[in-house]
Amino acid sequence: MKKTVLFLCTGNSCRSQMAEGLLRHLAGDRFEAASAGTHPAGLNPGAVAVMQEIGIDISSHRSKRVDEYRDARFDYVITVCDRAKETCPIFPASSVQLHWSFEDPAAAVGTIEERQRVFRRVRDEIAERIRPFIDGER
Repeated sequence: MKKTVLFLCTGNSCRSQMAEGLLRHLAGDRFEAASAGTHPAGLNPGAVAVMQEIGIDISSHRSKRVDEYRDARFDYVITVCDRAKETCPIFPASSVQLHWSFEDPAAAVGTIEERQRVFRRVRDEIAERIRPFIDGER
């Protein structure tokens, strides 16, 4: 039976979307991944672009409010930004709650290329956290 994981951030536009896509890509046979936000802001095209660069298509994802999962049970709830951690709703005690803090690439400034470099770096940092999680589930 697959373990279920909810990635949670504020806007559900970048970090949680990339984490969902990466977990599905790397271990979709072992994990069921979802993502949501406390204040959904729409899927960020920068996240879609950098994921496409590594062969993962998240263009069909949509930004979801955490309330959509109110009655769902997750083995893991992973907040990927500090603000979401502070406002994370209570999930059943059976859920293991983890916090992985990542910079918000949507807040990056500069040229398009400079902003995309931030998206790439955050994507790669998320992948670096997901790989050991897959192996050890923590």
